[in-house]
Amino acid sequence: MEGGGRPSAAQAVLLTASTAITALLYSVYRQKARVARELEGARKVRLDGDLRAVLLEAPGRCVPYAVIEGVVRSVKETLSSQFVENCKGVVQRLTLQEHKMVWNRTTHLWNDYKKIIHQRTNTTPFDLAPAEDGSGVTVRVMKPLDAAELSLETVHEKFHPSVQSFTDVIGHYISGERPKGIQETEEMLKVGTALTGVGELVLDNATIKLQPPKQGMPYYLSSMDFESLLQKQESGVRFWKILTVIFGFATCAVLFFLLRKQYRHHRERQHLRQMQEEFRQAQERLTNPQVGTAENSRAETAPGHPCSAIHIPRAHLKKKHSHRLAFKTP
Repeated sequence: MEGGGRPSAAQAVLLTASTAITALLYSVYRQKARVARELEGARKVRLDGDLRAVLLEAPGRCVPYAVIEGVVRSVKETLSSQFVENCKGVVQRLTLQEHKMVWNRTTHLWNDYKKIIHQRTNTTPFDLAPAEDGSGVTVRVMKPLDAAELSLETVHEKFHPSVQSFTDVIGHYISGERPKGIQETEEMLKVGTALTGVGELVLDNATIKLQPPKQGMPYYLSSMDFESLLQKQESGVRFWKILTVIFGFATCAVLFFLLRKQYRHHRERQHLRQMQEEFRQAQERLTNPQVGTAENSRAETAPGHPCSAIHIPRAHLKKKHSHRLAFKTP
C-alpha cells in the first residue's frame, strides 16, 4: 500500500490481470459448456432405410443438429498415399514441419521451435454408408475441412536431419538458430474408417447431405463413437471450470488482501487523529492554567457541591459572633 492508503501500481496491475484472466477463463468455460450441451442435445438418427422418411417428416426436410454413424465410402475415385502402398482414402494431408533450436536471450537457454513450412490437403467426395451393405442408403459428407474435429490417421512420418558443417555450426551460434531437420508427415482418412458425423442433416432432392450446422454449432467428423466424443467435450468443460475456479479464488484472495490493508490503514489513521486530539487538549491545559482554575471554581460553587455547604455555616457563625460582641458593649 502507498502512503495515502491506495494500492500500489504493482498491486493494481496484479488485481487487474487476475480479474481479466478469470473473466477470460470463465468465457471459455461458458463456451465449452454450451458446446457440450448442444452436443448432448443433438438428435441421434440411424443410417438405415427409415432415414429418408424421417427427413421427409422433419420441418424443411432438415434436422438442424443430428448425430449419424457410418463407414467412409468414396463416391468415385480415391486418393492414394504417396508413401504407403495400397493405402487409399478420401482426405489426404501432407505436412512439412521445420524443427530448430532458438537461443533465448532472456533465459540463456536453447528452446525447441517448430514451424509448418508447407501443408497441402487433398479431398475427394465421400459418403457415410451403413456398416452392413444392402440398405442402399448413404449420406454425402459436405465440406469435411470445415469440421472442428476431423480425425485423420497418420500413415507416414519421417524426420530428415539437417547436415551441418563446422562453418554452419559457428554461424548458427552467431545467429542464435540451430536447424535440426525437417519432419515429413502424411495423414489420411482411409476408406472403410468408422466415422461419427455431427452436423446438419438435410434431404436435398434425392441426396441426403451432412453439412456444417448453422447458428455457430460445431461440426464433427470423428473416428470416436458418440459417447466417447461427448465424454471428451465434458472433460474439457471440467478442465476449464477448474481453471476458472482456481483463478477466481486467487482474484478473491488478492482483493481481500488489498481491502484488509486498506482497512488497517484507515484504523491507524483514525487512532492517530484521536491521539493528536488528546495531545492538543493536554497542551491547551498546560499553556492556559486559568482555564482549569475557573472550571474548578465553578464546580466548587455549583449547587450541591460539598464546598458550597461549608460556606453557609461559616457566614452564620460570623453573624452570631458579631451579635455577641454587641451585647457586651456598655
